[in-house]
Amino acid sequence: MNKIAVAKGDGIGLEIMDAVLTIFTAAKVPLEYEFVEMGKWVFDKGYSNGMTPDAQQTIEALGILFKGPMETPKGKGVKSVNVTARKTWNTYANKRTFQTLHGVDTVFSKAGIPIDITVVRENIEDTYGGIEHMLTHDVALSRRFITRPGSHQLIKYAFEMAKKKGAKRITCGHKANIMKITDGLFLQVFYEVAKDYPELKADDVIVDDLCMKLVTRPDLFDVVVLTNLQGDIVSDLCAGLVGGLGFAPSANIGDHICIFEAVHGTAPDIAGKNIANPTALLLSGIGMLHHLGLMQTAALIENALLYTLEQGIHTGDFGDKSTPSLSTTEFANAIIQNFGKTPKAGARPLLPNMPTTQTHFKLDKNPMLESIETEKEHIVGVDFFIESNEQPIAIANKCMRHAGVKFKLVNISNRGTQVWPTGSVYTNLVNQYNVRFESIDDMPLNQMDVLGLYVSMSGNFKICSSELLLMLGSKKAYSLAQGQ
Repeated sequence: MNKIAVAKGDGIGLEIMDAVLTIFTAAKVPLEYEFVEMGKWVFDKGYSNGMTPDAQQTIEALGILFKGPMETPKGKGVKSVNVTARKTWNTYANKRTFQTLHGVDTVFSKAGIPIDITVVRENIEDTYGGIEHMLTHDVALSRRFITRPGSHQLIKYAFEMAKKKGAKRITCGHKANIMKITDGLFLQVFYEVAKDYPELKADDVIVDDLCMKLVTRPDLFDVVVLTNLQGDIVSDLCAGLVGGLGFAPSANIGDHICIFEAVHGTAPDIAGKNIANPTALLLSGIGMLHHLGLMQTAALIENALLYTLEQGIHTGDFGDKSTPSLSTTEFANAIIQNFGKTPKAGARPLLPNMPTTQTHFKLDKNPMLESIETEKEHIVGVDFFIESNEQPIAIANKCMRHAGVKFKLVNISNRGTQVWPTGSVYTNLVNQYNVRFESIDDMPLNQMDVLGLYVSMSGNFKICSSELLLMLGSKKAYSLAQGQ
C-alpha cells in the first residue's frame, strides 16, 4: 500500500482536507497518510520556508504530497510556501484541468458550449525566481529566467500528456513578439519538440489574443502550454470559465516528487464554519489517484461527485440559491451516498486499477540540466546599467572618454527606449540608464577587457549591474533597445 504525505493547510484547508479524506476512506482508497507540518503557523514558529525539517524529509522520502491551501504571512519578508515547495522539489509542470461540470452553472454551460481545457504551466522559472533588486531609489529590477532545458522538460511533458489525453491540438501561449529572447526561446523549443508528435496539431497564439479567444470560444482549445507568469494568469482565467477556483484541480509534476493541491485561497473569513466547498481539493485528489494508477477508485469517486453535482446538491458558494446549501461535511456525505451511481454526462469509465511504483528515489547530488552546445559563444560587448540624473548627451560624452581602443559606445537607453544617439525629448526619463558598448570592428573580447572598462566607467558612474553581450554563432544573443 502506498503512503503519501498530507498537509492539511491553513484556514478552510483543515475542514476540506478532512472531508476529502473521509470520502477516500469510504471508497477504501488503498493509501496510508503521514501528516506533515506546513503553512502559516509553521512560519510563525520561525521556519522561513514554511515547513519543518521533518516535513521536508518525509515528503522527500514518500514522493507524493497532498496539500490544502496555505497562507504566506504578509509583510514578514518570507516567500510563498507553495512556490517554495514547487521549486525545491522541481515540480516543473503545473497541470490544471478545466471541464464543464453539470450542476455548476456558467455562461458557457447555459449556452451548451462544452469546455475541456488542460493548461500546462512551467512551474520553476520566469519571474518566479523572485530575484529582484532596487537599482536606484526609483528603479526596481526583476530578473526573468527562461532556460532551454527547463522549457524542454516542461514542453515534452505537455506533449506526452496531450497524447495520453487523446488531444488533437496543443497550443503555445507566448509574448515572443515583445520578449523576443526569452519567450522566443520557449516558442523555439515548443516547435522543436512538436516535430516528434506529428499526430498533434501544434500552433501558437500571442497570450493577450489567447485570453480573448478563451473567453469567447473556449471550446476551440484542448491543451495550452505557457511560461510561468503567463500560465498563472491564464489558468485562473480558465477557472473562471468553469465556475471558479473552487472547481479547479491542480497537480505539480516532477520526476521525483509530485504535489497535488487546491489552488484557491484559505478563506479565513469562513474557516471553521464547515461551509467551504471541497470540490477543487477532491478533484486534485482524484488526479493524484490517477497518477498512482488507482483508476477504478478514482472513477468511483469522480462519478459520485459528478452525479451529486447533477442532482443540484451544492455548498453555499454555488448552485441554485432557492434550494438549501449543504455544509462541507454534508456535501462529502452526499458524495459517499452516491457511490456506484452514474452521471448522465461525463461518466468516467471504471478502468481497472494499475498501481504504479512512485517515481521518487534518493538523490546523491543535485541534477544538472544542460543542453548540447551547438554554436560557438563569444563576447562582443557589454551593457552597463548606471545611475544618473543627467541628460543622455552628457552621459554619452563621459562614456566615450572611457571606450578606449577596443570598445565603441553604441547606444544609451532608458527603460528600454533608445535616447542616444537618436531619440526624442518627449521620452520621460528615470535615473537609471542602460549604456551599451560593443567591440570595434568585431575585435574579439574577453572578460578582462570588460572588467577594465567597468573599472574605468566606475570612476564617473555608479554601475548598478552589467550584462555581457554574446554572439551564439552568427546570432545576437541580446535584444535591441526600442528605436535602436
